[in-house]
Amino acid sequence: MKSLHDMARIQMVAEQLAARDIIDKRVLTAMGEVPRELFVPQEMEMIAYFDRPLPIGSDQTISQPYIVALMAQALCLTGTEMLLEVGGGCGYSAAVYGHLVARVDSYEIIPELAEQARINLEKIACDNVNIIAGDATALQGNELFDVISVAAAPENVPPALIKLLKKGGHMVIPIGPQNLSQWLMLISKHEDGSLREQSLCPVGFVPLT
Repeated sequence: MKSLHDMARIQMVAEQLAARDIIDKRVLTAMGEVPRELFVPQEMEMIAYFDRPLPIGSDQTISQPYIVALMAQALCLTGTEMLLEVGGGCGYSAAVYGHLVARVDSYEIIPELAEQARINLEKIACDNVNIIAGDATALQGNELFDVISVAAAPENVPPALIKLLKKGGHMVIPIGPQNLSQWLMLISKHEDGSLREQSLCPVGFVPLT
């Protein structure tokens, strides 16, 4: 017998995602399998599947389900990728990506949130996600990533993240100042190192710190 959360998750996938422009079946399946209620504060479990961001502490939020799905779909994931997540928060997006790629390295600069993300992921035995407390923009490029997902908004694309992206790779990132117009961007790095930028939709993310 399905629980209330199970039914809310099914409804979320059908009405918030598939009824809009999320058509990637792998993304829809992943969104239907990750129990979002385990990633929000206990007092918000009953609204976990509302299509809106929710506070998770430390002035941070868990992104609305549609945006999580849109970002995953934009990256055109096949299952073989090494993915870098910047701004892992409570671990929800990392859990979704864990169903879609080979490995996720999720960086969260707030130590308390990184620890909570580890706890949350242990609840669902997500063993291909590494939660790292630290600043992903400080990485030196010893390892490059096939895809990068950024869940906080800088005013401009950080050059350090471009350096971490493999040629032929993609990055999805919100760009713009806090409380003003931000756009979700898809950035592709061609084999010659040049970049292509595509605007996806207006968004509102917390600032990248």
